[in-house]
Amino acid sequence: MTVAVAKMTFEEFLSYDDGTDRWYELENGKLIAMPTGSELNRRIAMFLVATFLKLGISFDRLSMKTEVAVSSTRLSVRVPDLVIFSNEGVAALAGASRSLVLLDMPPPLLVVEVVSPGQENRDYRYKRSEYAARGIAEYWIVDPMQQRVTVLEWVEGLYEEAVYSGDESVVSPLLGDLNLTATQVLQVG
Repeated sequence: MTVAVAKMTFEEFLSYDDGTDRWYELENGKLIAMPTGSELNRRIAMFLVATFLKLGISFDRLSMKTEVAVSSTRLSVRVPDLVIFSNEGVAALAGASRSLVLLDMPPPLLVVEVVSPGQENRDYRYKRSEYAARGIAEYWIVDPMQQRVTVLEWVEGLYEEAVYSGDESVVSPLLGDLNLTATQVLQVG
């Protein structure tokens, strides 16, 4: 849902406060209210956090709802469900008053978006091109409606796509020892 506000600058976005605890993304200067996440979406994200911790990824390299500045016509800010940072990314955020990855900071290594109803175009199209332009090495689109997990790997300036469903093992170039099927990710609970 786009909020009826004149186009905002990045600085205006950073200081925007409507007095609620609602999350917003900035999309080419437009303030976009994030849909309220479903319980399934929250469980999927938490399941992935637990899985990544079991793989030995330290808790300080994982974050939920961290804002990521991305390049587009005008500066935009996205709020993925989950990110994995490099050690350099963790260091760049140390002491920050806001969990926001700026353009001059290392991008997250991996970004996960859990698709909400009505948000398919944003996750499959817009965010895909923005995360690619940002140089994010791996982008997962977890889609409970379509019952599939799409893993996009950054290769020579473009994302290469692999789609997993059912009992297919999800292959992550970044997380080589991942032992997880699409069904396990999608049928949390």
